[in-house]
Amino acid sequence: MDQRTQELVSMLVIGLVAGFLAHLVLGGSGLLTYLLSGVLGAFVGPLVLNAANVNLKLGNALVNKIATATIGAIIVVILARFIR
Repeated sequence: MDQRTQELVSMLVIGLVAGFLAHLVLGGSGLLTYLLSGVLGAFVGPLVLNAANVNLKLGNALVNKIATATIGAIIVVILARFIR
């Protein structure tokens, strides 16, 4: 597996976990919903945390990515609910 494929799979797995965690916090269900909100959260989370000048230092890069993506996914889900 080449590096781009590994990065894509990694992003999808992190997005799925982050989306699942966000939906545990806010409620909801559906694998596609988890994946979509988590992947979008993986982009939104770092933007929001950087804008707020927040740096998560949880001791592990993977845990940091999941936590950041989860925060982003929570924001995405809240915004999606607000828009609906």
